[in-house]
Amino acid sequence: MENVIINKVAESALTSIDLEEYYPKGETAVFDLKDHLFMGLILKEKDFRAALQTYDWEQFRDKNVAITCSADAIIPMWAYMLVASNLQPVAKEVVYGEEKDILKTLLLRNLATIKGEEYTDKRVVVKGCGDVAIPEAAYVEITNKLRPYVKSIMYGEPCSTVPIFKRK
Repeated sequence: MENVIINKVAESALTSIDLEEYYPKGETAVFDLKDHLFMGLILKEKDFRAALQTYDWEQFRDKNVAITCSADAIIPMWAYMLVASNLQPVAKEVVYGEEKDILKTLLLRNLATIKGEEYTDKRVVVKGCGDVAIPEAAYVEITNKLRPYVKSIMYGEPCSTVPIFKRK
């Protein structure tokens, strides 16, 4: 009698989703308004506008850019809008926040492209380990997106999962 190895995972009819596939691609950069503040505290409109006109925006070409201010200063809303207006033609994506915020925002935007109805009545495993640290918000988002449609949601690897949801 032969010892036949059977791959029970392959035969289990599980659908696996790897959130790393939705992780934003490309370089990230940060535009920090603190570099344009008078005495590190005050934004002077005339000086700020002049500085932005001579600024080298090409350094952000095709990058995912976060706009922030790391100084403890009161920044008028229009200043963020003005920077975004200058970045938009050159940057791949522009968001408010720190570098980690742009990655999270773009990851959630990418997850929004998933059509939950394509997973109707499927048993889904959301991959839990990988080379990239996926933020918690992505796991919450994928759960919200899939739960109305799937038969079950599990977390982990197909060979070792943690049950999350099972339709009764």
